[in-house]
Amino acid sequence: MQDLWSTVSKYPRFLIGVILGVILNVFSPIVPLFKKPVTAIAIVGFFVAAFACLSFTLKAMLGFS
Repeated sequence: MQDLWSTVSKYPRFLIGVILGVILNVFSPIVPLFKKPVTAIAIVGFFVAAFACLSFTLKAMLGFS
């Protein structure tokens, strides 16, 4: 039974490693774009607009006022 819990306890660490790997691989091409102020402002504006669009859509779909 001890071997089972030892094996099961390794899964959260593996999941965190996979999630961090995906995040690093997604954002690593974006990081050099922040060196120029024009592209940095455009990227930040895009993320703000995407978040606003998502939040407004979810509020309308779920009926929050």
